[in-house]
Amino acid sequence: MRTRTGIGSRRAVDRRGARVPCGSRRSVGVRQAKACGGPFSDGAHSGLCLSSRLLQAIDPTSPAKSTKPLAVVTEHLADEATEWLTQRCEVVHAGVGDPRFIECASQIEALVVRTYTQVDAKLLACLPRLRVVGRAGVGIDNIDVEACRARGVTVVSTPDANTQAVVEYVVCLLCDALRPRLFLDEAVSKQEWDELRQDVVGLWQMDELVLGILGLGRIGKRVAEVARAIGFEVVYHDLEDIAPDRRNGASPVEVTRLFAECDVITIHIDGRAGNKGFVGRELISLMRPDAILINTSRGFVLDTVALADWLRVNPAAAAMLDVHDPEPFTDANPLIPLPNAHLAPHLASRTMTAMDNMSWVVRDVVAVLEGRKPKWAVW
Repeated sequence: MRTRTGIGSRRAVDRRGARVPCGSRRSVGVRQAKACGGPFSDGAHSGLCLSSRLLQAIDPTSPAKSTKPLAVVTEHLADEATEWLTQRCEVVHAGVGDPRFIECASQIEALVVRTYTQVDAKLLACLPRLRVVGRAGVGIDNIDVEACRARGVTVVSTPDANTQAVVEYVVCLLCDALRPRLFLDEAVSKQEWDELRQDVVGLWQMDELVLGILGLGRIGKRVAEVARAIGFEVVYHDLEDIAPDRRNGASPVEVTRLFAECDVITIHIDGRAGNKGFVGRELISLMRPDAILINTSRGFVLDTVALADWLRVNPAAAAMLDVHDPEPFTDANPLIPLPNAHLAPHLASRTMTAMDNMSWVVRDVVAVLEGRKPKWAVW
């Protein structure tokens, strides 16, 4: 049986260029939206305004305070995109359930959200003038598109904004799993030097391994391209029949064969309801005893209980998960105590460029408000 060493030593560089340990809890340029708790929130809706007080506050006939349309931003956007939006709209920064959100609900024409604001029929009922929802990101799992469609509310997103960032992140995880690294902070003796060089050894090169991609969409295709360039043999499984010239060198296989034969499996399926629990006990049980499983797609597509059970009896295997269900994960997550489970706080898209790209969903938001056709309409 092949075995692999643990994750190699890693360092990160913060925005000021200072080197900090990757495992540290220090935030690096991260700004979070304020939680939307309080008497107008429902925990199941991340602060959704469901109270009768909000409904009473809505008066669609009340006059607008400005000739500009009102846009509410519920989570952080890049400064430049925010300034651009402010030049074209009245902008309020408020989470759902925030008193400012409640006060202006009847006037909101545009809603700009990221990952953790839930937009469903109950929220839409609170926003009688809403015309467009902008999702500053790729997935639209947190938006009820059909409910928006039923009310004539356009949904726009940024489907290619973070492709490069996620692909880079997957490559970094591959390096962590396959190429252990060690950095010295001080001089060592010749004996220690030789011992380190004996101990820190990658058991396999990437050009000896098979990489399986579950979901050959935008990100999956780019992962295939990069992996092939490094030397992996690449196979994939996708619901769609993808033309050979769009596979970037990857070969199609049945999903059972992908899980049974690949050395590394990386998940890139979307957030449709049918994908919930797609990677369940049956597929997980097929994996090689030293397989590496990577998930940067959606937390809910993976059965964490089944994965934990499998990792316990396969200590040479590893799981590297960037997404979870729920987020943040709780103490009840069975993967936490396992030494071969590596859980990251949803970092794959966290580059300044990707976050800026996602923030520019405001261009399509304004296009809808001005009666123009948006570039990236979900419907």
